[in-house]
Amino acid sequence: MTLPLPVPFRSTFDGLEEQRLSGEPDNRFHQCFGCGPSHPTGLHVRTFKTDEGVASPIVVSQQYEGPPGAAHGGIVAAYLDEVLAATVLRVTGRLGVTGELTIRYMKPVPTETPIVGRGSLVADYGRYVDVEGRLENLSTGVVLATGRGRFFPVQS
Repeated sequence: MTLPLPVPFRSTFDGLEEQRLSGEPDNRFHQCFGCGPSHPTGLHVRTFKTDEGVASPIVVSQQYEGPPGAAHGGIVAAYLDEVLAATVLRVTGRLGVTGELTIRYMKPVPTETPIVGRGSLVADYGRYVDVEGRLENLSTGVVLATGRGRFFPVQS
């Protein structure tokens, strides 16, 4: 059973199809800290298909705070890594693992605040895929962090 989206995200994600992990719950990716629905303490990142790639509703829990009121940079990177990996699944139909990840922190990412992650394809080289994404404040549209990654599609 999938939980409904928190109220602030509903209008943004209304009509978008959720992209889900395939396979059985014992699939190794179902235990992923970032996207795995079966990980007991994970981030449980959800992604939705868009024309450009994917969009993800994100609220960083205060437990992941670095400086007061802002997410720890490692958690910001983890969220962007998941958004980019979901983009790979969207554009290739295959799960991907991170080969390279570059993050640019533009502004502090606030905790307990609705954030939207977005990802899109840069180039598909067959053996690997380059993708880029960003985290933006849902209410203001301000870009908080950007990421670019090289991912290697794998068989699930």
